[in-house]
Amino acid sequence: MNQRLKVVLALMLGLMIGGAFLPDRVAMAEENQDAAPATSDSEMPLEELRTFAEIFGRIKRDYVEPVEDRVLLEHAIRGMLAGLDPHSAYLGDDEFKELRVGTTGEFGGLGIEVGMENGFVKVISPIDDTPAQRAGVEAGDLIIRLDDKPVKGMSLNDAVKIMRGKPGSKIVIMVVREGSNAPFQIEIIRDIIKTSSVKGRMLAEKLGYIRISHFQAHTSEDMLKNIQRLKDESGGTLKGLILDLRNNPGGVLNGAVAVSDAFLEDGLIVYTEGRVKDSQLKFNAAPDDVLEGAPIVVLVNGGSASASEIVAGALQDRKRAIIMGSETFGKGSVQTVIPISEKRAIKLTTARYYTPSGRSIQAEGITPDIVLENIKVAAKKETGMNHLKEANLEGHLDQGNGKKALPKKSDNGSKDKPLAERDYQLNEALNLLKGLEILNQRN
Repeated sequence: MNQRLKVVLALMLGLMIGGAFLPDRVAMAEENQDAAPATSDSEMPLEELRTFAEIFGRIKRDYVEPVEDRVLLEHAIRGMLAGLDPHSAYLGDDEFKELRVGTTGEFGGLGIEVGMENGFVKVISPIDDTPAQRAGVEAGDLIIRLDDKPVKGMSLNDAVKIMRGKPGSKIVIMVVREGSNAPFQIEIIRDIIKTSSVKGRMLAEKLGYIRISHFQAHTSEDMLKNIQRLKDESGGTLKGLILDLRNNPGGVLNGAVAVSDAFLEDGLIVYTEGRVKDSQLKFNAAPDDVLEGAPIVVLVNGGSASASEIVAGALQDRKRAIIMGSETFGKGSVQTVIPISEKRAIKLTTARYYTPSGRSIQAEGITPDIVLENIKVAAKKETGMNHLKEANLEGHLDQGNGKKALPKKSDNGSKDKPLAERDYQLNEALNLLKGLEILNQRN
């Protein structure tokens, strides 16, 4: 074995034995673990290390073009992390910079949360009020081409780089969608992606609606401000609330915990389990329910992931809300970003989420209490006969109080389509909320 291969093998041995090449942050975490007896799993796989060194040398010697040692080692690190699960990754200079930009400010892009599936980019969900959503991108879409470049063979980071760009610039994506006969193109104009996450409005008298598009550090604070505004609009109290988490890809764990806590007075919200002590966490609710027990309907779908599933699972398990919609995405793992230098880091899956009853969200998702298909309805064309009522009949009796009943005017001249046409699932959630309010009034 030549000197170069000996150095590579020594480097790999040092990394696996424990620690001289790892940053202080990781080494400290290892020191906090309970000592465990040695097992066969901790023995060095010398044969595999020799194989690695042999392949390393073969590439250096025989590959069609010269390759630097650092490039080969970085490829090996990327492959080692990518082979663990779809969410662990090595973040080089550019990736780490993009991660910080994407979580702390504004950037030019399309506005979609994505992952990888079978070598293609899968849309987990489009973000509200972004170019992707306005262009018609939907949760579950598979992107197979970016402009003239096939996605197959790209890393997720490479695909994200192409999708991001100067605001105002154009990109054409080719999409495969379930239910469509053939792939089709969507043209999107990049724009500044802003990170506002909460919107609210009144849907009916004293019945409010809150939409959370993703979870950030201030999401709970923004939600409480919106709820207070809706309370003020309805005379001080709300009799019910719809919490819309559809196509919400997740975000900050503490944001999801705080949102759940706002509606719970005590008890467990979520807990995490991993191999190191720092990944074993429990989150409990503090006193006070911002709605004072008023009914809640939570809307979810296949684009609801991670932090969204934590909220839905907590409110479902604690019997605080009725969950409506379709089964959620099923991302129940925790990723920790661990810097290894000023410009580089690794994103490592360190734990799994569990709902208060002990259900794992991972690869299972949250099953709604009431399943709703994502369908569209259209108003039936009406004829004169559809409006024929007692009050239309010649010589009909009056109401018995001396007043003559007059036929009610049709509302067909309204400019806005009925809610059922605009958003069938939301309309069903509102009907359920109205029913719960009527029951509460009668009890």
